[in-house]
Amino acid sequence: MPHRAKAGGVSRLVNGASFALDAPTHIPPVWGSGQEVLWAQGEPLMICAPQGVGKTTLAQNLTLARIGSASDLDVLGYAVTPDRDRRVLCIAADRPSQIARSMRRMVSERDRRALAERLIVWRGPLPFDLTSEPDQLLAMVESAGAGTLVIDSLKDVAMPLSEDRVGAAVNIAIQKVIAAGVEVCTLHHQRKAQADNKRPAMLSDVYGSTWLTSGHGSVVLLWGQPGDPVVELVHLKQPGEQVGPLELVHDHIAGTIGVRERPTIAQILSDAAEDVTVADAAMLLWGPGPSRNDIEKTRRKLDGAVKSGLAERVNGAGPREAVRYSVIDRVGERDKSTALHGASRTPVNADHAAYTPDHAPTASTPPPFKGARDAEREATELALIDGAAA
Repeated sequence: MPHRAKAGGVSRLVNGASFALDAPTHIPPVWGSGQEVLWAQGEPLMICAPQGVGKTTLAQNLTLARIGSASDLDVLGYAVTPDRDRRVLCIAADRPSQIARSMRRMVSERDRRALAERLIVWRGPLPFDLTSEPDQLLAMVESAGAGTLVIDSLKDVAMPLSEDRVGAAVNIAIQKVIAAGVEVCTLHHQRKAQADNKRPAMLSDVYGSTWLTSGHGSVVLLWGQPGDPVVELVHLKQPGEQVGPLELVHDHIAGTIGVRERPTIAQILSDAAEDVTVADAAMLLWGPGPSRNDIEKTRRKLDGAVKSGLAERVNGAGPREAVRYSVIDRVGERDKSTALHGASRTPVNADHAAYTPDHAPTASTPPPFKGARDAEREATELALIDGAAA
């Protein structure tokens, strides 16, 4: 049945070898860089936030970059891949007049042609019941000639979202659009704060049926109070490496969003006067009192720097001395010093003496943090962090 094998010109029926072996080894981004991808091709993005903290502004910045009318195809420091051959369809179901005023801050007359040709907006509620007619969403997208669909917001296109039958219908409708080769971004909100959960900031805190988040490849939370100039972005669900958390700075007059810079692992390693422990880096990345998850994320970032050839992992002289990380240039300086003045307090692990640029593991390299000795080192790092936080 040929009409079932294709949708929107996208082949739906492929052999297993093509499906598995010809798939890209990297994550093709709509919005992102390298493995830090906030919106992956073929995987819907959900922007979740309380009222008034900037989810519509962020979606509109992405929309303008997507149609190529933005002066800089970059949002929050991450590149946006434009789609200049197809339109963006925005379903402005949540107070369309306010959405129009929001976008008006970001554009000028020089954008009129691009906006007229490449952006199409549906104002108000959908002309069909998405729960009972999920196929109609794809029909609407195809009639608009759209390659990107932005829904502002989910609560205005289907209800009640707390019911699984409604969440499942919304998911089916979105998956049909994705299968047709159209990228999807939805806006949503999380559960209200409770006495025992004053900051709902987990994936399970997203309001409604689990089918809503299950069908999205990436879920981004913006957290703050309405009108705050500075809010936090937390990447709750990721197609690749986790992005952030980031501190976002709103310019409410211009409708732009910037990022308050935090140091990167590369900056921490290169700026440090001496070797860096996981505890050191975690507090610089996440602030005082980082959580165990923050610590593990920091360890992965440091190990990633080792794998990329930026840094060397240096085992401590004893089990109670934390593992340290050093930029490659400083490792070379320490080796020279050792040759002149004898062994240092934290010598380089002999297993790393034969370093190669791709840092290929050798049979003698022990797996990180295995066994009692490494467990003791990890406990020492946690104690150092707890002591500094106190």
